[in-house]
Amino acid sequence: MVCGCSILLKKLAETTPYTHTHVPAGVCAPMIEMILPVFKLGALALKSICKPIGKRIKKEAGSNPNFRQSIINLAQANHRLSTNIQRQIYGQATNAKIRPLNEEKAVQAAADLLGEIFIFTVAGLGITFEVQRSSRSEARKEAARKEELEVIRRRQDDLERQLEDLKQTLAQQTRPMAVLSLRLPSGSIGNRTIYA
Repeated sequence: MVCGCSILLKKLAETTPYTHTHVPAGVCAPMIEMILPVFKLGALALKSICKPIGKRIKKEAGSNPNFRQSIINLAQANHRLSTNIQRQIYGQATNAKIRPLNEEKAVQAAADLLGEIFIFTVAGLGITFEVQRSSRSEARKEAARKEELEVIRRRQDDLERQLEDLKQTLAQQTRPMAVLSLRLPSGSIGNRTIYA
């Protein structure tokens, strides 16, 4: 039985470095290029961690008969499920009897399966943590943007009030000038200067 996770890790390790040609405009390419090697390194570290876990599972299976039987049952169930799925995909008869794995292959398959479950659990937790961290960061940025908008709105309201006050003051100051110019007949000022 081939580990799906090990195939994924091999393909990931064989991929070429990310280039700028795949990045749409406006995306920070250096950051993406920096994250990808870290992801590869993390995947390699997980793969390295899973090897001792698999060995430990095999060792426990040899010493504890209850644990051995439970992982053999798990491996046999996984074998039946994957064989039925493969048969359905290839259009073969699914009602044919599936030959069970021998005990050593079942223990190996269970160790591989538990290693993959461990890898995907850790990866899932890592992704969940990253998404939550990113959403918290976005929430902080959004709060800062809202606060900045509120400051701008308050400033605009203050400027509108000041403008209205200036208009009223100007209107009050120009009204006596208009009244004064209406009271004096034109040409009657002569050489005298009138101050308002």
